[in-house]
Amino acid sequence: MRHLHTRTTRRRVAGGIAAALLAAAGLTVPAVAAPATEPAAPTLADGLALTPPMGFNNWNSTNCRAEFNESMVKGIADLFVEKGLKDAGYQYVNLDDCWALPSRDSDGRLVPDPVRFPNGIKAVADYVHSKGLKLGIYTSAGTKTCNSAGFPGALGHEYSDARQFADWGVDYLKYDNCNNQGVDAKLRYTTMRDALRATGRPIVYSICEWGENNPWEWASDVGHLWRTTGDISDSWGSMLGILKKNLPLAPYAGPGHWNDPDMLEVGNGGMTDTEYRSHFSMWSVMAAPLLIGSDLRKASQATFDILDNKEVIAVDQDPLGKQGTVVSSEGGRWVVAKEMKDGSRAVALFNETGTAQHLSTTATAVGLPGARAYTLRDLWQHRSYNTAGTIAATVPAHGTVLVRVSADRKWAAHPPAVELGLEGSPLVEAGRAAMLTSAVTDLGRTPAEHVSVGLTGPNGWTVKATSHTTAKALPTGRSLRTSWSVTAPEGTPTGSYDLTLKASYRSPTGMRVDSALPLTASVVVPPPAGTSGLGDLPWLSATNGYGPVERNTSNGESAAGDGHPITLGGVVYAKGLGVHAESAVEYYTAKACEKVTADVGVDDEKGANGTVAFEIWADGTKVASTGVLTNAMPAQPLTADVTGAQVVRLVVTDGGDGIDSDHADWADARLSC
Repeated sequence: MRHLHTRTTRRRVAGGIAAALLAAAGLTVPAVAAPATEPAAPTLADGLALTPPMGFNNWNSTNCRAEFNESMVKGIADLFVEKGLKDAGYQYVNLDDCWALPSRDSDGRLVPDPVRFPNGIKAVADYVHSKGLKLGIYTSAGTKTCNSAGFPGALGHEYSDARQFADWGVDYLKYDNCNNQGVDAKLRYTTMRDALRATGRPIVYSICEWGENNPWEWASDVGHLWRTTGDISDSWGSMLGILKKNLPLAPYAGPGHWNDPDMLEVGNGGMTDTEYRSHFSMWSVMAAPLLIGSDLRKASQATFDILDNKEVIAVDQDPLGKQGTVVSSEGGRWVVAKEMKDGSRAVALFNETGTAQHLSTTATAVGLPGARAYTLRDLWQHRSYNTAGTIAATVPAHGTVLVRVSADRKWAAHPPAVELGLEGSPLVEAGRAAMLTSAVTDLGRTPAEHVSVGLTGPNGWTVKATSHTTAKALPTGRSLRTSWSVTAPEGTPTGSYDLTLKASYRSPTGMRVDSALPLTASVVVPPPAGTSGLGDLPWLSATNGYGPVERNTSNGESAAGDGHPITLGGVVYAKGLGVHAESAVEYYTAKACEKVTADVGVDDEKGANGTVAFEIWADGTKVASTGVLTNAMPAQPLTADVTGAQVVRLVVTDGGDGIDSDHADWADARLSC
């Protein structure tokens, strides 16, 4: 719970205090907190959360600010009904931290904040229930919750707190991990499980111990879902790092027991709509809980369109309850397939990289039986096609194509699937023609007929076809390839510009299909000759786990310029890059450079925390890496030969243990050209 970095010190200290301190503080140890007659250990065969819970949680949009109150909660319930989210499957309206007063009453009971909730929690629950929805609440498996104001946690009060929740009509409990006094996690969470069961009220139980104790290995008969990672933030790097940690845990998920990679950030503003569609697609293919984290009272129509995509939601809510598994992931090109109850497969083609990529797999590779052809349903386009067995797309940077593929006898009723792609580098130097080649490829069992293609760019750009733009017919596997000359006018500023590749064709039955592929061209300038500091050069793209990538300072996690001097092992560096895992920074090197050098490591500002690994990529090839580095290690020199590379990419991963205080420095990073 809470932004992971603000709680790190608390959590590490809490983990090192003996459980005996509870008694010294006058508190009851959980093992003694149960009534004289304890219920038998449940198996959680209680019929709850047979599909991943769907709903809303206020934390990502409001934190503990005053706007989190009874009016907001009721407003969210109203919007669930008015906007069709209830009909789409969302049902839980969950309160997070800060709903209570900092002190219990004289009887040891929790007291709702009378300013935020003047009518109490039961009145809010009654209102939510009147809408046909359910109410969730929050507390921590510690002496206090995670917020610095010190709201009371449930450690030592499990049975009385659970009784209060049940009496109020609570349907869902999120149970956090702060201030846990070093008490064994399994003991703390099992005690609350027993307390909830003792109330007799069906309450979905969400374990939020951040994946610290591998709950997927022991919690299937304790809670209905368990967090697998630290807290998500509204950034591409954070979402990506959490995704990578949750994907391998597929064997542990199923009806009534789910891996929880944390709430949705869709609509909070820190990512693009393309990135939010990827976020929503990948959470759905991972059978993750779908808990909206944005303030729906302020949401755009684009946000509602993502959250209300019923075809994507159906992937998440499939009653078979399988989490998607990784088919391939080479070079940041991810194929993840999810077995569905009807025998079909949901397949996510997810592009982690900063440029459009061709992603491909086959019906056989994702587990479908052999067939002459298949029906392929694009869940964002809401269109059906036939395919001879290839599942492929050119996926925009940070995008996801999500399809559902089945061995359907009625495949011939649909037009053939056609892939649009663009070969060649979309890096353009102003005033110089860049040569690109488009490809329109028939993936279907039936031919694509009367095919035409066009490419458009920004106003003032020159885009000319230098070969054929039409084909009478494309049989299975054949392509219409067209050469294009693309020129940005002299003086065009560096940056990203939109290109659109469009194609039109007809199926054998005469159905016309129009498709478009949005692409990005980058106007670039060659790097200067000699040796330059990378902190002083313009980059092509930069993604970061928390806050922006910083030039010549450490990463401050929030606004640009909030970092400190780069410091590794007590040595202060004037130049370099300050990043936070997961991070990638790309530079245009124009095939004119030879070497990248840097001293790399975890910045001193995080004390003993942080584990990262550094990589340098030349075009699509990894040319240098460090392995896992910790704060206890001195700066490591890293050198990479990048001769002949058009693009150099500097990558920092989380070291394999999730994103936690991973402040990484490319100190004195230099490029020699």
